[in-house]
Amino acid sequence: MRPKELLDFAKNNDAKQIDLRFSDIPGLWHHVSYPIGQLSEEALEEGYGFDGSSIRAWAAISESDMLLIPDPATAFMDPFGETPTLVMVCDIIDPITRQHYERDPRWIARKAEMHLNNSGIADTAYFGAEAEFFIFDNIRFDQNQHSGFYYIDAEEGRWNTGRERDNLGYRPRYKEGYFPVPPTDHYQDLRSRMTLTMQRCGLQVECQHHEVASGGQAEIDLRYNTLLKSADSMMLYKYVVRNVANQYGKTVTFMPKPIFGDNGSGMHCHQSLWKGGQALFAGDGYAGLSQMALWYIGGLLKHSRALSALIAPTTNSYKRLVPGYEAPVNLAYSRRNRSAAVRIPMYSASPKAKRVEYRPPDPSANPYLAFAAMLMAGLDGVLNKVDPGEPLDKDIYDLSPEELRNVPSMPGTLDEALSCLEEDHSFLLKGDVFTEELLDAFVAYKRKNEAEAVRLRPHPYEFELYYDI
Repeated sequence: MRPKELLDFAKNNDAKQIDLRFSDIPGLWHHVSYPIGQLSEEALEEGYGFDGSSIRAWAAISESDMLLIPDPATAFMDPFGETPTLVMVCDIIDPITRQHYERDPRWIARKAEMHLNNSGIADTAYFGAEAEFFIFDNIRFDQNQHSGFYYIDAEEGRWNTGRERDNLGYRPRYKEGYFPVPPTDHYQDLRSRMTLTMQRCGLQVECQHHEVASGGQAEIDLRYNTLLKSADSMMLYKYVVRNVANQYGKTVTFMPKPIFGDNGSGMHCHQSLWKGGQALFAGDGYAGLSQMALWYIGGLLKHSRALSALIAPTTNSYKRLVPGYEAPVNLAYSRRNRSAAVRIPMYSASPKAKRVEYRPPDPSANPYLAFAAMLMAGLDGVLNKVDPGEPLDKDIYDLSPEELRNVPSMPGTLDEALSCLEEDHSFLLKGDVFTEELLDAFVAYKRKNEAEAVRLRPHPYEFELYYDI
């Protein structure tokens, strides 16, 4: 919408207030609300002030004043609040220089799109992300000086202790939850409500279904879109899923691996490049790919260990990235093989449908940073003609130790992933898409507040292993 169209939209929907949202570096939405009287064409241009020093890993207290500049193209009416509220996603601007704030994740996604266009390789990058999540009845957790625990209660869990405590019938078995019909699938209606709410907010939904794990694992797939719009959509997706679940008395988590012994949640990312309305990844090479697509895969695989810090950015991510649970630990590519880091879907022979699916990411990632980083890795592969090697069409988990030795693997911990990013990030700096300052801030925040914080604390299972040592 243009500003005038936005004002008409607010009036037609009887909006009483506006809600301005933005993402921090870890990937959580923040918001501030204003009475509708403060919405005007002038305010949309000048912006709304806020304190940037109170946001994680952002500005110092001495440079805290920031401006929120709403993007009218992202406007929708909030489906959850009692007060009619017009929501917009914002960009962050320095009030003195009027320049974009370099730690604003949305600005990094914008710059990635501009860099792609300036490269001459393509003018559009399409992303389609498949974010999985768990639906629980109750979650309790705590960690202090003398105790630490978590406790999950899930209607679909085979350990269920909720309302149907003695009824374990129609519960998905571990690793066997893919596509069951109700009553084994307990959440068809809940996912349908999530889907309808997303559509009301302007998102295009392709399908929804139960996922492999027990305990209410689910997936709702959005239609692909341009990089920035797909990242905006993923933030809205998470907002809708959490709030609809909350209305039903449930709680949703996008933690990659909340349940031991069952599959974790991924965020497989389908990607393709286009120019002048023409698909660039279709060709007569392996699996119907073009040479450009193979080089793009080469870039993804070459930089995967560095990418891991941005696409699997939590300590919990590396509980998912282990062999045996369909998680792509080994860095290879294949058509149809879901145990490879890069899969080439073969559902359609249409050149427009030709794409690559990158499987290591998980939904704890900030989509603005993750999508931008993946595009930069792929572009680096195209520009430098990086050979992805031979495809691996075998089941990776059945390879002999000798065969497996030649297949590189993802890092095993967040600490290792952060070190990989420190060693290999020059591809992210091209076109000033990422900056050294932003990456330093990201690594420092993650290492201090997450990797080191978890390493310092005793794990409950250590008492099982070592109490009587």
